Parts: sequence; structure tokens; C-alpha cells
Amino acid sequence: MSNRNKVLDNASKCKVSDPAWKKALTKNAEWPDKEEFLDVIYWMRQAIGIILGLCWGLLPLKGFIGLLLFVVVNAAVIYFYVSNVQNIDEEEYGGMWEITKEGDMDHYVHRITQQ
Repeated sequence: MSNRNKVLDNASKCKVSDPAWKKALTKNAEWPDKEEFLDVIYWMRQAIGIILGLCWGLLPLKGFIGLLLFVVVNAAVIYFYVSNVQNIDEEEYGGMWEITKEGDMDHYVHRITQQ
């Protein structure tokens, strides 16, 4: 594949993801593609991780307490978003546990090996 085709392919991927972020910010959006919604959850967890990491650094939270609070707050934000903002039927995605663990390294490696 030539470099020009790679650039065009990457540009088309960016255009495809734009509506996903618009839908992510829209309350009760329709998600016909389950993978698209799970991708939004994954990137949302990454953003939450950066924000919480900065907050934990400013508040000097360390050790077990900092780690436990990070996991609880991260899961709570995702749960609130899925259940109250998007009103997603959890069972369509395998339950809330599957949605909550979206973005775990084990889950990510499993998805890559399935493709």
C-alpha cells in the first residue's frame, strides 16, 4: 500500500470517528454499532485516567488508597455515563461488568487477538 493510500485511509478513519464523539456527547444517542460504543468507553476511560492522575498528583494520593479510589471513581463515572446519560441496555453488551472492564489491558489484548 502506498503512503498516499495510507494517508487517505487514516483520513477516512478520522471522519468515521467524528460522529462517534458527537453521539458520545449527546444524551440517549443511538448506537447501532456496539464496537463504536465500546471504543467511546475505552477512550473515555483513558481521559478519566489522565484527569484522575493529575488530581491524584495534586492531592498527593498514593499507595493502596490512591489506587482503590482511582478504580472506584473510574468505574463509577463509566457506570453513571452508561446508565444515566446514554441509557444503554447493559445486557446487549454482556452486562455492566463487560462495559466496566472495557479498556482493561487483558480485555484489550483479547479483542486484538480475536480480529
